[in-house]
Amino acid sequence: MDVAMTARRGTIPKVLRDQAEEGLERIGRILGRTARASIIISKQRHIHIVELTVQARTQKLAATGRGDTPIGALREAIEHAENQAQRYRDRRLVSKRLPKGDKVLTAPPVARPKARIEPDAEGVKPSRSAGKLRASIAVHSFPVRTTVVEPHIIKSGEAIAIKPMSLEEAVKDAEFRDLDLLIFRTAAGDLFVLHRRRDGQMELVELP
Repeated sequence: MDVAMTARRGTIPKVLRDQAEEGLERIGRILGRTARASIIISKQRHIHIVELTVQARTQKLAATGRGDTPIGALREAIEHAENQAQRYRDRRLVSKRLPKGDKVLTAPPVARPKARIEPDAEGVKPSRSAGKLRASIAVHSFPVRTTVVEPHIIKSGEAIAIKPMSLEEAVKDAEFRDLDLLIFRTAAGDLFVLHRRRDGQMELVELP
């Protein structure tokens, strides 16, 4: 980050410059390397004042620090600016996560010319209600009962295990082949149905 330091009275020691570069490096990681900073150091009686301005691509931060020493005032200003940068970063992250609302396209209002009312043969103008045009509106009625969808049956032989297997093997086979239903026999000849419920749990049904 480019840093410009100005002292209205006196000079800027190297310790103060190193402290400023270290603090602004943390702010640069939040706002980006293209940000620029300006630091003005002044003194009023026994109080040192540091005015810090950070200009990023889309955000400008301003912070002021006061202290008995220039380093103390600089640390306070950098701390305020760093808190502002973190709040700005958090707002950007929240705005990116939110889904964009659908754009609502509104048609411009249609300007209708005013109908000119002409007097009749007797010189009497008709009322305004008589000059209005009436349009018929189609009214659609929907059935109260919901339509019943016929079940669509698909024949499949993948849900039947070819070889006998244990319950643990059946569960692993259903997970591996991503099956919600598996019919298998054990080594003793017992017939079972392994079914995945809507909550994701596997249900075992023993057939007589």
